[in-house]
Amino acid sequence: MASSLSSNPFLGASRMEGFSALGSLSSDLRSLSLSPSLQFPTASSTSKKLQVKAAGNSFGTHFRVTTYGESHGGGVGCVVDGVPPRRPLSEADLQGDLDRRRPGQSRITTPRKETDTCKILSGVYEGKTTGTPIHIFVPNTDQRGHDYTEMSIAYRPSHADATYDMKYGIRAVQGGGRSSARETIGRVAAGAIAKKILKEFSGTEVFAYVSQVHNVELPLGLVDHEALTLDQIESNIVRCPNPEYAEKMIAAIDTIRVRGDSIGGVVTCVVKNCPRGLGSPVFDKLEAEFAKALMSLPATKGFEIGSGFAGTLLTGSEHNDEFYLDEENRIRTRTNRSGGIQGGLSNGEIIQMRIAFKPTATIGKKQHTVTRDKIETDLITRGRHDPCVVPRAVPMVEAMVALVLVDQLMAQHAQCNLFPLNEELQEPLKLPNLVESDEAALSM
Repeated sequence: MASSLSSNPFLGASRMEGFSALGSLSSDLRSLSLSPSLQFPTASSTSKKLQVKAAGNSFGTHFRVTTYGESHGGGVGCVVDGVPPRRPLSEADLQGDLDRRRPGQSRITTPRKETDTCKILSGVYEGKTTGTPIHIFVPNTDQRGHDYTEMSIAYRPSHADATYDMKYGIRAVQGGGRSSARETIGRVAAGAIAKKILKEFSGTEVFAYVSQVHNVELPLGLVDHEALTLDQIESNIVRCPNPEYAEKMIAAIDTIRVRGDSIGGVVTCVVKNCPRGLGSPVFDKLEAEFAKALMSLPATKGFEIGSGFAGTLLTGSEHNDEFYLDEENRIRTRTNRSGGIQGGLSNGEIIQMRIAFKPTATIGKKQHTVTRDKIETDLITRGRHDPCVVPRAVPMVEAMVALVLVDQLMAQHAQCNLFPLNEELQEPLKLPNLVESDEAALSM
């Protein structure tokens, strides 16, 4: 979101205001009958303020991602900066997650047909990263601009159509432009790189799955997060690892889909083998970084970590996670109501989050709205849209969580691992077995 920063007046003054002494000097020089071609402008009497504007299309500090493109433009993609050099990377490493995100993959998603085939245009040489920005491009191939004729005039209720006009005074009508979930292709591609780095460096894995569709909610405890695998998540089209509840969720989406309506749901995300100490204690708490990242996704309306809002119903003695020493003499917690984060820092337990997604705003039922000319009217939208966004939101959630983690991992390595660790209290970020495997690979 664009923002502005007003500074002290002298910072935004005209170029010559900072040199007021030159103004008086110019008067003295003019009195000496210097050539008229030599002039010193005097200071302006009006003060100006410096404005710094941020466009909001980039995310991250050390591992930085900028996405670009629109739903019905020539294509979408991203530029990823800060990727460590000499790491193996190919389009195939990204395509798996892009396929999980792409439209037209099942009857409960939008019927728009896109292969979402990615192309790496820079930053990789002979199969390895070079340390320079990586440019990833995905072409749009199945646009139908005529579906948006009515929407060029009338605003879709609860969609970004009206607010984009309010902010910019202009918008890309076809496909919703940047407000389309098609923008998330760049996030998912960048997130695939981040997940690969996390897995290779520290054995960290990020898994998300659908835990609720409308009023069909997966009960707590039915999914073993310690044993959760990608195959379990991908075993059905709704991406719920419990087969019984997956069928109920699919039936709920099918019912609403044939009515031309939509429903929302919840995606649960877990992080396994997260290094300890990621995050910062005050403004950049790890859960705050997750919340910002995940709430930036289209259609998100809520975020919980650990016990979340349910934790407000417990007493302190009921909610606290008691510590113990495991068989390797590592400090652990017997419960995990904190969700793997305490004091804004990861504690090494499984990180657990829940993200709420609203029903898709674009539906096939008649709705009352207004036009850009401020005339009240009724609107029946055309086009191809998801009856429920959560099945395709799963890889988007994983991507944003991975982007936060790899950025925080780099920050932790730079600040706290620059000098030898306090081995009594700190652990290395990289797992010992991964260090050994890396050394073996380098010696080959």
